[in-house]
Amino acid sequence: MAMGSIKSAGAIAAALLVFVATEAEAKGAHRPRRFTDPDLDAALVINASTSAVLYARNAGALRHPASLTKMMTLYLLFERLRQHKIALTTELPVSANAAKQPRAHLRLHAGDTITVGTAIESVVVCSANDATVAIAEALGGSEQHFTALMNRKAKLFGMTKTVFHNATGLPDDAQVTTAQDLGILAWHLIYDFPDYFAYFRTAHMTWRGEDINTHDMLIGNYKGADGIKTGYIDSSGYNLVSTAQRDGTRLIAVLMGGLTADRRDEAMVDLLDDGFASVKQKPHK
Repeated sequence: MAMGSIKSAGAIAAALLVFVATEAEAKGAHRPRRFTDPDLDAALVINASTSAVLYARNAGALRHPASLTKMMTLYLLFERLRQHKIALTTELPVSANAAKQPRAHLRLHAGDTITVGTAIESVVVCSANDATVAIAEALGGSEQHFTALMNRKAKLFGMTKTVFHNATGLPDDAQVTTAQDLGILAWHLIYDFPDYFAYFRTAHMTWRGEDINTHDMLIGNYKGADGIKTGYIDSSGYNLVSTAQRDGTRLIAVLMGGLTADRRDEAMVDLLDDGFASVKQKPHK
């Protein structure tokens, strides 16, 4: 990872500390009661191009990441790919532990294998928990050891409130993060791995003859949207981290605690729309 990447992400973290300390509710589109559970609500919009925080609400509050966890799982996998320690064609073994993971999954069986490339697609498109654990075990030897690597990377990034206990985001009371920390992680995925990040715009995949469409409904439906991850468990509500680029400006937005998937998506569209309008009104000098 380039030193410039660390500095730029650090600038986002510093800006968030100042912004969150004085954050106030925005008007109109950002009313949380319309879209989110107030006990789970959080929102954040970053101008990734300038490190400016455009909007934050409960951005430093502890929340459960759900499948947004898989953003870090894929970061570590992309890192191994760049280091040529693994290839997209590498066959990952599926253990009994990986095969028993609950939905969403690919219905993998113990003894199966899955290529790295297909595993990435399945994590991005349908948040496959069995494929995610296969990745974790292949890279870490065990999911437990892999989560130690996840936490080490989070600490390096300055994700000071994040604790990972599994690679999938499946329910675990101790697995917590913040919208602020997820914004930092999203920034690193986008700028540290621009080639591999293209996976996050995958709209559909075919697995064993079945067509599977992405859970991220902004892909193909919102101008400039090109990722990155959805998530849901009961204790988090419906979560979404999105990024979109227009006219040379890239925004990163985080929405947590959505009441439904549709309301979460509607709220995300509002966050991005207002973010782009703000940038247009106040161009960076």
